[in-house]
Amino acid sequence: MTDDRPAWARRIAAERAARDWSQRDAVRALRAHAPTELPAEDSMIRQWKRWESGQTPNDFYQPIIAAVFGTVTHALFPAPSRRDGDREILAASGMETLEIVSRLNRSDVDSATLDALRITTDRLCSEYPYMPSGQLIIEGRQWLRRVVELHTKSLTLAQHREVLALSGWLALLVGCVEYDMGDRHAAESTRRAALSLATEADHPEVAGWAHEMRAWFALTTGDYRGVISAAQAGGEVAPHHSVAVQLAGQEAKAWARLGDRRQVEVALDKGRRLLEGMPHPENLDNHFVVDPAKFDFYSMDCYRLVGEDKLARTLADEVLRAGTDFDGTERSPMRNAEARVTLGVTAAREGDLEQALIMGERALEGDRQSMPSLIMTSRELAAEMKQRYSSEPAAQEYLSRLRALGQVAPGFLPQ
Repeated sequence: MTDDRPAWARRIAAERAARDWSQRDAVRALRAHAPTELPAEDSMIRQWKRWESGQTPNDFYQPIIAAVFGTVTHALFPAPSRRDGDREILAASGMETLEIVSRLNRSDVDSATLDALRITTDRLCSEYPYMPSGQLIIEGRQWLRRVVELHTKSLTLAQHREVLALSGWLALLVGCVEYDMGDRHAAESTRRAALSLATEADHPEVAGWAHEMRAWFALTTGDYRGVISAAQAGGEVAPHHSVAVQLAGQEAKAWARLGDRRQVEVALDKGRRLLEGMPHPENLDNHFVVDPAKFDFYSMDCYRLVGEDKLARTLADEVLRAGTDFDGTERSPMRNAEARVTLGVTAAREGDLEQALIMGERALEGDRQSMPSLIMTSRELAAEMKQRYSSEPAAQEYLSRLRALGQVAPGFLPQ
């Protein structure tokens, strides 16, 4: 039979089952997170049944339910998007790209031109999740050069700071794509340039993301203490911006790889509380915006690493659901790839080699990939294959493909 309940109703039932909770257990957990006294238990159990059947909780209960399952309100109960995306530059500024470029050639710069550049930068950062890396890096570098050239124009002090900030955002974007493509040295140089621009512009948010990039680089190269150091430095620079949430997520991932379950929960809870207290983002697609669904992505990675397979699998299913349109188009192919690796790892641990291989192979498909992150997670699946199925021909074939792609360090896999 078709389950036509809302996605959030299916999810709270799945989250409860992943914890082996009865509905009574769920209500008791709800009571523990509630800021005020709740109705009697039997009444709340009836209410919980209505929620799982698809009756929407009110605004009082939504954040409490989210807290019970370690997530944030808008990840569980998404707010409608307020953006149409495709024609934003023209609609918001009235300018095509050609007109923007022609205006940049003038001796001075007006506010309309800066508005158009701000919208263009936002558009490029919003295309990060899905635009092929080769195309995005060309566009990003072109616009970065154009914006940097504005420093030769006659600018007011406020315009000068705005141009510095826009240069910083574009440098962050270019650095991320460079790292996705495996150019570590170029990415680090670009990251440092972004941090310098942020310092000059006195822009804590850009600076925070530059520290976040350092945490990400350290995570994918196995420098877990470096991740924690970068996360803490970034949190001090931009404690009130959404980047602080992502820094907490990176810190949680590092603690998970260091095997410290308690610190994982501390870091995740810190990020959850920060995100819950922030306004809902206007543009969920911008890479430098922490959308609520991204928090589930952080938690998925951590729970996979600490061996909480039911929770990791439940969150991986949610990441795939949130990252895929109704027609099957993938809005978040890089997140989806790591979710499939998670499903592969949990399947391998449960003895389902066929499903593990299906998920592992699917994770390697697609044009838009972050190679360092995919390498890191694929190594975890490779380790499970090596430990449990090294004599199986199908597993050997998968491991050979990883070697051929250069996605596993020499000597890591069995010969």
